Amino acid sequence: MREVMTKSMARNIFYGGSLFFIIIFLGLSVHSHRYIVNTSTNAETLTESVAHGKKLWEKHACINCHTIMGEGAYFAPELANVTTRWGVADDPEAAFETLKGWMDAQPSGIEGRRQMPQFNLTDEEVRALSDFLLWVDSIDAQGWPPNDAG
Repeated sequence: MREVMTKSMARNIFYGGSLFFIIIFLGLSVHSHRYIVNTSTNAETLTESVAHGKKLWEKHACINCHTIMGEGAYFAPELANVTTRWGVADDPEAAFETLKGWMDAQPSGIEGRRQMPQFNLTDEEVRALSDFLLWVDSIDAQGWPPNDAG
C-alpha cells in the first residue's frame, strides 16, 4: 500500500463512500415507507367521513391547542386515544354523541381554565370529526401516547 494518498484515490474514496451511503439512505427510506403504509396505517378503514373529519381538524386548526400522535401544541389533551379514554372506541354512535355533547358544552366557563371555542359544527361535521378520532384511535401508534391519560 502506498504511503501517500493521491488525488484520484481520495476522489474514488469520496465517490464510493457517497454512493454507498446514498444507497443505504434510499433503502432505509423505502423500508420506512413500506412499514408505515403496510403496518401502522389502518388504510382499509379510511372513509369519506374520516377524510372530512381530517379536513375539519385542519380547517379549525385543532392542532394549535391539541396534539395528535404527539404532534401539535400541549395546551389541550392528546386526542390520539380520546375515544378509548371516553370508553366509546367500539361504538361510533356513542363516540358521536359524546363528542357532540362535549362540543355543545364549549366554552365551559370554568374559572381559571383555558376555554375551547365554540365552533358551531353541524351534526354531519361532528360525526365526521368523531369518525376521524375513532380512526386515529384504531391505528398502530407504536405505544403512543405513553400513558392512558394522553
